[in-house]
Amino acid sequence: MEESSLGTRLRELSLVFLKLGVIGFGGPAAHIALMEMEVVRRRGWLTRDQFLDLVGATNLIPGPNSTELAIHIGRARAGLPGLLTAGAAFILPAFCIVSAVAWAYQQYGRLPETAALLHGIKPVVIAIVAQALIALGRTAVKNAALAAAGIIAFIAAVSGVDEVAILVTIGIVAGLTMWVRSQGPDARATGILVPLWAAVASQTTTVGVASPIALLPMFLVFAKAGSLLFGSGYVLLAFLRADLVERLGWLTNAQLLDAIVVGQVTPGPVFTTATFIGYHLGGMPGAVTATVGIFLPAFVFVALSAPIVPALRRSRVAGAVLDGVNVASLALMASVTVALAKDTLVDVVGIGIAAVSVVLLVRYRVSTSILIVAGGVIGLLLR
Repeated sequence: MEESSLGTRLRELSLVFLKLGVIGFGGPAAHIALMEMEVVRRRGWLTRDQFLDLVGATNLIPGPNSTELAIHIGRARAGLPGLLTAGAAFILPAFCIVSAVAWAYQQYGRLPETAALLHGIKPVVIAIVAQALIALGRTAVKNAALAAAGIIAFIAAVSGVDEVAILVTIGIVAGLTMWVRSQGPDARATGILVPLWAAVASQTTTVGVASPIALLPMFLVFAKAGSLLFGSGYVLLAFLRADLVERLGWLTNAQLLDAIVVGQVTPGPVFTTATFIGYHLGGMPGAVTATVGIFLPAFVFVALSAPIVPALRRSRVAGAVLDGVNVASLALMASVTVALAKDTLVDVVGIGIAAVSVVLLVRYRVSTSILIVAGGVIGLLLR
């Protein structure tokens, strides 16, 4: 069969990923399953092995995994134009939906009905994050050294240490540990892990008063998150809370959690939480600025890393660095979940919703979308 033209491939990519952006509820795991159905089973653009290679590649770079997978598929299908087309098409529906929700939130967010709706949804979100933390932890914590590193990172996070310092320090220490071990059988990780706390604790954060909100600082905040976030979209809470709540004072904990809720109840990438926050802080220009800021690094990282992914995956030291970064990311998730739970689980209803949600997620694997809708209904019924 004759190969389709570049224009045809780009049109096909745009249609497929616009569709996935509209129906993509359920988070990254669901997005990846939908993409596999479309590009492997239905269209045969990739073999299953090729698809799995791209899934693995997304775990080697920071950023939103499912969006980066869409970008990788676009590049494999149509080069650089495909990279841009697939990524933009996957993000665009969520951007439009979240912008509309953000407008409605500003208009009606303080009405009792909306407050009751969010009162029921927020405990579900806490449960979803906790369940994701447990599931990811089973994979990420591969040995005692990584468990120790995760504990240290958690203590550092709740002590106010800068989240970037935690990620960088843990990653470097894990890489050095693997390098030392590779030098001979007598090398031990403890020689490097002992000074870890001192290295991390030397970094500090400052809780400042609210800073003026301008588009360039907003862009930089979200570009930082998109450039440094490993592990899961839920780690976004840690980055945004540190910058927008604690350092700049642009949001409250409650407003940040509202933004995370919107990212959960709408289809597409969880990172469109940034769209909601940007709209809240600066209207439509803010929404565009925050969205571009948080997703732009993903396009850059995929374009730069795709040719060298095979070599990176063969490197034991590079793999160890990523293991350390993933464990540190989970520690950040845990610390921010504890902080947000203190603000959310303040009554019997909230605690009950969260507890039941955890059971339904872990034991019966109920869809997160169903739980969020149910939580909202309960909140309205009990308003």
